[in-house]
Amino acid sequence: MAELLTADALVALVTLTVMEIVLGIDNVVFLAILTARLPPREQPLARRLGLTLALGIRVLLLFAITWVMGLTRPLFHVGAFSVSGRSLILLGGGMFLVGKATWEIYEKVEAEVHVIGAERGGGGSFFLALVQILLLDIVFSLDSVITAVGMANQVPVMVTAMILAMLVMLISAGPIGEFVERHPSVKILALSFLLLIGVMLVAEGMGSHMEKGYVYFAMAFSLLVELLNMRYRRRRARG
Repeated sequence: MAELLTADALVALVTLTVMEIVLGIDNVVFLAILTARLPPREQPLARRLGLTLALGIRVLLLFAITWVMGLTRPLFHVGAFSVSGRSLILLGGGMFLVGKATWEIYEKVEAEVHVIGAERGGGGSFFLALVQILLLDIVFSLDSVITAVGMANQVPVMVTAMILAMLVMLISAGPIGEFVERHPSVKILALSFLLLIGVMLVAEGMGSHMEKGYVYFAMAFSLLVELLNMRYRRRRARG
């Protein structure tokens, strides 16, 4: 506890907590999209389990930090491109996200008549949803842990920041999920965000560094524009 009470540790804790919340936004959006297919009574449990799994995976990876950092070492080379364990995980997770988001957008836009029951909840498998959440948690947790190690030196600070960030996400996951489901245009936007994140993961897995700040700014700007559009549509409907 004494390690958390120094000025440097408190600054690192606040900074890292904010960073973990920002990095966890994509995780919350993915949870909202995926749990929407479950029966309404199962959705809160799926969200809680998903976020608890995410926290557990991050803490375990944090304590296995030597192994995690070893994932950045090249395993083999393809021409001038070095392939590491982290690259393979990011590539696999990115391609899964691209495929999942593309399929969800297709069902929402082109096949809505055929999946109307699933869109209202009740057409999904709880176990299948949990497996998909677990797989994506591993991908999202990898970058989260590497970021935490780069920003703080004390393990207690990193674990506390992750717990605080996860509590914020646990509180916000329900309202975010309900908001996304109530507004179809926001759901398409959220799926587009997942598609963008998937492309970013694939690019990073192939060795191309993408500045996450620009990506998150673009997502925030797009969301702001959509919120203004929603307000405009409501005012016009009332008029």
